Amino acid sequence: MQNQLSAVILAGGEGKRMKSNRPKVLAEVMFQPILKWVIDAVRGAGIEDICVVTGSKREFVDEYLQSLPFTVETVFQSERLGTGHAVMQAADFLERHKSGDVLILNGDGPFIDVTTIQKAFDAHNHSSNRGCTVISAEVENPTGYGRIVRESDKQNDSDKLKAIIEEKEANDEIRKIREINSGAYWFEVNTLIDALGKIQKSELTGEYYLTDTIALTKNSGRTVLAFKANNADSVLGANDCIQLAQLNEIARKRILNEHMKNGVVIPCTDGVMIGKDVQIGANTVILPSSVIRGNTTIGSFCEIGPAALIENCKISDGTNISNTVVKNESR
Repeated sequence: MQNQLSAVILAGGEGKRMKSNRPKVLAEVMFQPILKWVIDAVRGAGIEDICVVTGSKREFVDEYLQSLPFTVETVFQSERLGTGHAVMQAADFLERHKSGDVLILNGDGPFIDVTTIQKAFDAHNHSSNRGCTVISAEVENPTGYGRIVRESDKQNDSDKLKAIIEEKEANDEIRKIREINSGAYWFEVNTLIDALGKIQKSELTGEYYLTDTIALTKNSGRTVLAFKANNADSVLGANDCIQLAQLNEIARKRILNEHMKNGVVIPCTDGVMIGKDVQIGANTVILPSSVIRGNTTIGSFCEIGPAALIENCKISDGTNISNTVVKNESR
């Protein structure tokens, strides 16, 4: 990906249904805050200039971001006035990056991935007179999401976006559409700045909606595309602890499958939980009820478990560990 790319991550949600004293973006999926999953995907796509928009209980987010080994800028949305208003708070950040393109995305969607970000940018970057590219996904149950309505299928129009229709405004025909807005967008920065200056507050809710910038961008003559991600999970988030558990199970299975593809033997996955940054050598066996997390590296031909907890460790080839807790050690 080329230079002059930046990202604004919206992380001001309160997450009342989580019943937590911490912001929703700090809820953990496989031992890491959801926000870290998003930041890792953004940085993995080659974008290092990142601005996080904080809101409710911002001190927790600020403290977490300050603990990271790289710098992430933050701005504060003091009032909850919608997604458009949240992006407005990053006006100074956008001005400093107005010669390039910016990725706008939610901080509570852990499964946005590097490939989706990069391929969406490629489509955006190669469009003539580019303005905005909406990242979409096709899901089995689109209820509650904004539907993607495309232009006609005639040549060169198949990727162009006609409109995003919210559920409450959709007719029966529109509701049949299973392609939905993921809440992630690539914008040409000057186009976004111009559109943000024109969006109006909703008479119904008193909020400013980022989706209103789509019509404004189209009306300005700029190209607006919809890029459909292969990863349907990219739209998933969690509003309560039940949905958070579902995200954890999706992530757990993904991580275990990747290790098994790389030659790690997990004969029974019951109770096996492995953090996303853990490295394990081929021919190592992981037995049930084992939890491996943090900055941990395990060599080859090891046997881990049953019932082992390993955290922030370096385990040498051929080591056996079972029924024990090992933290911050080398063996």
